[in-house]
Amino acid sequence: MTGISAEAVRAAHELRVVFSRLRRQLREVADRNGLTPSQVSVLSRLATGGPASASDLAAAERVRPQSMAAILAPLTEQRLIARTPDPTDGRRQLVSLTAAGQARVAGDRQAREEWLARALQERYTDAERAAIVEALALLDRLTGS
Repeated sequence: MTGISAEAVRAAHELRVVFSRLRRQLREVADRNGLTPSQVSVLSRLATGGPASASDLAAAERVRPQSMAAILAPLTEQRLIARTPDPTDGRRQLVSLTAAGQARVAGDRQAREEWLARALQERYTDAERAAIVEALALLDRLTGS
């Protein structure tokens, strides 16, 4: 990699590896009760972005509309999502979280945060946790925040 220091390349590699492991671990923590990663992703997207059409969800998740229909069907059966007419276009329907869907997303988030907080408390000292918070503030600059 031309013009990039070996230290920056090493840091990028280590960061990617650690975040990949952490992401995998956090995914395993939340009890999905048989939901696929795609279904969990759609629930999360609806929780953060609000109601959306199935075609908008398919585009956002980068899947075919037929695949999105297969993702949404079990979520509808479990009453985690509901469909309502789009107030701006009567030909379309909007998909949104039901109260059960909102509770599911909130419960999964809480389980992940609780696991992470407990792991940080059990495996690190106060000084190490402070160093982690400082490092995260530096890493936040990567996102432009």
